[in-house]
Amino acid sequence: MSADEPIPLARPVIGDRERELVDAVLRSRQLSLGPTVTRFEEMWAERIGTRHAVACSSGTAGLHCCLHALGLGPGDEVITSSFSFVASANVILYTGATPVFAEVDPLTFNMDPAAVEAAITPRTKAILIVDIFGYPAEVPALVDIARRHGLGIVEDACQSIDGDYDGRKLGTFGHPAVYGFYANKQLTTAEGGVILTDDDDLYRLLKSLTNQGRSDDGAWLVHSRLGFNYRLSDVHAAIGVAQIERLDWMQDARARIAGLYQQRMAGIDGVTPMYEGPQRRSWFVYAPRLAPDLDRDAIIGRLEAEGISAKPYLPCIHLQPYYRDEHGHRPGELAVTEAISASTIALPFFCEMTDAQVDRVCDAVQRAIQAERAGATGAVGARAT
Repeated sequence: MSADEPIPLARPVIGDRERELVDAVLRSRQLSLGPTVTRFEEMWAERIGTRHAVACSSGTAGLHCCLHALGLGPGDEVITSSFSFVASANVILYTGATPVFAEVDPLTFNMDPAAVEAAITPRTKAILIVDIFGYPAEVPALVDIARRHGLGIVEDACQSIDGDYDGRKLGTFGHPAVYGFYANKQLTTAEGGVILTDDDDLYRLLKSLTNQGRSDDGAWLVHSRLGFNYRLSDVHAAIGVAQIERLDWMQDARARIAGLYQQRMAGIDGVTPMYEGPQRRSWFVYAPRLAPDLDRDAIIGRLEAEGISAKPYLPCIHLQPYYRDEHGHRPGELAVTEAISASTIALPFFCEMTDAQVDRVCDAVQRAIQAERAGATGAVGARAT
């Protein structure tokens, strides 16, 4: 990539090993329900330390199956975060239940356990934990709340692939955790996901649900329950196998690039670097906060003009058009969540970024902020005269 070539927001690492394994699947002509999916599942279960892993067509599909397995329906409520990708709430609606949004912590951006407990009503049936931007939520506290109130738990760890809390892998806390493998993630299968669980009965149910409700003994065209077409193909799984093989390198590369960003952003007035607390972040995106006086859209426009991709990330789920129009949500419901959502900006972040590219992004951010503030000062001076 040349010095002035556009810098994308994300770019997956695809090499000879991915091509080799995909080609092997294509040559085998067993493109689905084959051994490569099983291999992919076994590699994940071994890496995380769970008894089982269930591959599926997306993180969204995995979350839906887990919530469906809880038996949710109309009239039930599930507490979750509004500061997440919209799928975290959509999967609750798929079951007929209602998402209830709890306020988040201003540092971690994850749900505040006290806010979660305060949101519990007689209709609450589950908590859907979200580990946002790769930083683990307060899982032990949320598990304790759920146990005391007799609630189910599902964990959306789609942005926290290979993550942990106090060294304990997400997916080993007694409830299912779901990873997503879209092309911007720490590891990709192009599209896909995996559910991690230690529960033998839940594993058998999830294997059935992801494959059209196929009978537990795998009998041909026998369907024991209502299921979904949520299978992951062997072609996608082949990409995933190659990616797991080098996941340690990819995670280290992302952490190194994040470290460069953190150092540079700490020296830019108007930017708050990403939070680094007691837990290890599985680096998914680099999304610092901009100061309230800055016009984020204008900053993004200036970056784009220099060939640097940037996005407002993440919009609040409860303020998405559908949730406003169909569920009556309005601004002001979640002050902390909304303030975070209005100020975070996703910058280019991928394994193969160079030091020079990180410097280019940071220099451009600094110029954009200075230009915006100079323009704002000029505008105020013009009005005063």
